[in-house]
Amino acid sequence: MHKNMPFTPLIRAISLTGFEEFTSRQGLNPVEMLRRASLPQEILRRQEGLLSYRRFCGLLELCALYSGNALFGLQYGLYQGVDVFGDLFYLIRNAKTVGDALTELQASYSLYFNDAEIGLEIEDGRAVLSYSPIERDTPGLRQVEESSCGIGLQLMRTLVGKNWQPKAIRIRHLPLQPEPSYLQALGQLPTFGAPRSEMEFDASDLSLPLSSANETLHRLIAEHMSKIERLAADELPIYVKQLLRHLLPGGRTTTEKIAACLAIQPRTLQHWLAQEGTSFQQLLDETRQEMAGQYLENPAISIAQMSGLLGYSNPSGLNRAFNRWFGISPLEWQEKRGIKRQPRLLRNNRPRIQN
Repeated sequence: MHKNMPFTPLIRAISLTGFEEFTSRQGLNPVEMLRRASLPQEILRRQEGLLSYRRFCGLLELCALYSGNALFGLQYGLYQGVDVFGDLFYLIRNAKTVGDALTELQASYSLYFNDAEIGLEIEDGRAVLSYSPIERDTPGLRQVEESSCGIGLQLMRTLVGKNWQPKAIRIRHLPLQPEPSYLQALGQLPTFGAPRSEMEFDASDLSLPLSSANETLHRLIAEHMSKIERLAADELPIYVKQLLRHLLPGGRTTTEKIAACLAIQPRTLQHWLAQEGTSFQQLLDETRQEMAGQYLENPAISIAQMSGLLGYSNPSGLNRAFNRWFGISPLEWQEKRGIKRQPRLLRNNRPRIQN
């Protein structure tokens, strides 16, 4: 990314696991809180969808403010626990040891999030698991860091045992509520104002075997996870194409929609893309071409269905674009590759497309 461009991290919507239930218990209206944070309600229905990390931080900050609960983020993380990792948790859980599981977490974290670096350091018989956000001045970041603390604690308790406690918990900022509240939530008092947020524990815990480890299942899940696209750390055009792949099946996708997901202005997005030697329209065309090729390999998908999945309002728009790209129609493209259309009666009403 151009050196003058600020980092714009994305995370998957699985970060909002349990949001509706937890916010309701806090006396909040989850839909209203999403609206106030400029996030669409439908983001809760697509765990693989993408959202701006900055908007996520802002959402937790708003929830803390409107609920009057300064420990909203911490309690939300404890409530989510390992559910926030989705399929990634099954990969972790089927590793051989606790150490292998945490190594898997480090290696696969960017499949879902690129907001931070997960560290695991071992020295002098102690291990330190850390969360270091890449953006350090985002409003609401304190809520997210405390949420990550809660998730990390629940992860270790799931791997080692429900009564597990670290030797120390360190949090970067000063306490958001009187310290006894933290003692009650975490089972111990953290150290505040630390250089980074982390948990310290005996390195011997890393060698503990995981009772549910299954090598075959681990391999199968690893193969599945290898097909998930990682969230690029610093390439804006790749960001935009990732967002387009998720948004196009929902209808026409505009510069404004993409800019909103990145929490930037549309003109800023266009300017940055120009500095990268590309444009929104070019990336939209490239993404549609790639997606069209994938959909045409499936004879059960009709041209009308495919036009909708690519964000066109009708098949004629797709046909015109396809002719512009390849000089032939979608049906001619299939015929050249020997792909036979399924009879209409054999097609599903709406094939389920896996992103």
